[in-house]
Amino acid sequence: MMKLPPACCRLQTLGAALGVCVTIGFTVQLLGGPFQRRAPAAPAGRPPAPCQPRTHLVFLKTHKTGGSSVVNLLHRFGEARGLRFALPHRYQFGYPSPFRAERVKGYRPGGPPFDIICHHMRFNLTEVQKVMPNDSFYFSIVRDPGTLGESAFAYYRAVAPAFRRAPSLAAFLEAPGRFYEAGARGNHYARNLQWFDFGLPAAGDGDGAAVAAALAGLERAFALVLLAEHFDESLVLLRDALCWPEEAVAAFAHNGRPAGDGPRVSPAQAARLRAWNSLDWALYAHLNRSFWRRAEAFGATRLQEEVARLRQRRTALARRCLRGGGPLPARAIPDGRLRPFQPPGRAQILGYALRAGLPPAERERCARLATPELQYKDILDRRQFGGGNASVPPGG
Repeated sequence: MMKLPPACCRLQTLGAALGVCVTIGFTVQLLGGPFQRRAPAAPAGRPPAPCQPRTHLVFLKTHKTGGSSVVNLLHRFGEARGLRFALPHRYQFGYPSPFRAERVKGYRPGGPPFDIICHHMRFNLTEVQKVMPNDSFYFSIVRDPGTLGESAFAYYRAVAPAFRRAPSLAAFLEAPGRFYEAGARGNHYARNLQWFDFGLPAAGDGDGAAVAAALAGLERAFALVLLAEHFDESLVLLRDALCWPEEAVAAFAHNGRPAGDGPRVSPAQAARLRAWNSLDWALYAHLNRSFWRRAEAFGATRLQEEVARLRQRRTALARRCLRGGGPLPARAIPDGRLRPFQPPGRAQILGYALRAGLPPAERERCARLATPELQYKDILDRRQFGGGNASVPPGG
């Protein structure tokens, strides 16, 4: 039987350099506020009450956290059920500017609400509420900045001046202040990127009260925040919260890099990344504790069993659908509709090629599992508005 470790053991030791991130002490009422509250758990031994699948969904897709895989399952779920997506005119909602309702294609005040919104934005609750129904389920995903920092350095080096000026990640971490200029265009990728994506107010490293207030507000808005490091457990808890069938959350990993692509982050470098991204570390540590409280309420054995079924289903789908049974470099994917966008610089993004000889219906299902986010967004755009914009290059 899987035993969940104590919350204090699920995060690495912070170290004295992390300052406020280890001294913040606060208690907040989880999941309060004007949004859907989590139903109390059923007493032990009693089956859970019947529920209806949730179809009004707000997913804040944060950067370099595994959000593209979540977007794929939302795309497939919504498309299969004829749900209405709030889509950007291009591929992001005016990022890095805060989200505004008019960034949604087809939005008009007083018009019909949308069912799902899931593409990159800088979160702005008031504006999102103009677009989405009042009973929408808000969720997101976060990642330990000790590993996210390396991914951001590789992916955004061409657009973040702080990263571009540094000869290597190691050099950047030795003295980040030498390379970083606050407010420079693109430098939001270089420090506290998740805090920025959540649209949280600026807070000084020593301002524990401001950090606590920001995190309390975040938990009032978001009913669930997934953990990138525990992605499968996150999908199980998401499926349970949304009252979806188990097969609905089976998804391939999207927007990943090859194993060994980039330097291995040492424990000392991870500690420096957390210290440099201290607001992100405070956010992650807080939401990590919330996640494991939810996992404990779900039940360790039940969670272990459902994670095992999810992995078995994913393995079977990969074996049935994919050439080679797994991800491939973009150059090895002949179908441009399945070839993922490659960012400027050296970072390589993997994608999928389908097995030959699949029957038409199965090929269509497999293609949807393998379709990258940008191409899938264009498919949804054509379904909702006609014509399509597949020729529009990636951008904000």
